[in-house]
Amino acid sequence: MATIDDFNKLDIRVGKIIQADDFPEARKPAYKLRIDFGPEIGIKSSSSQITLHYKKEELVGKLVLGVVNFPPRKVGAFVSEVLTLGVPDEMGNVVLIEPDKENAVIGGRLA
Repeated sequence: MATIDDFNKLDIRVGKIIQADDFPEARKPAYKLRIDFGPEIGIKSSSSQITLHYKKEELVGKLVLGVVNFPPRKVGAFVSEVLTLGVPDEMGNVVLIEPDKENAVIGGRLA
C-alpha cells in the first residue's frame, strides 16, 4: 500500500500546452506536446496518446497536469520529459486531467 510519503515524492504540476505536433513515428497514434510549467520547471516535451479525443489545434492553450520529476523516456527518436496525466474513457482511450478553472497557476504544484 502506498503512503502519503510515497505520494509526496511525485511532483505534479499545472502546465499549459504551447505546441502540439503530429507524431507519425509513434507505435500508437500520439502527439508531441510542448508544455510550459512556469519559470521554476520551464518548457518540457511530452508524448501523449490523446489523438482520439483531441485535435492538435484545440490543445494549444489547454491547461493540463503532468508529473515533472520522472526521468526522461525515449519514445522512438523523441524524448518525453514529463508524463501528461489522463484517465481512460469507456473504451480505454485517454482523456486529459485538467484544472476546472482557467486561473490555475502555471507551474502550481498539486496539493
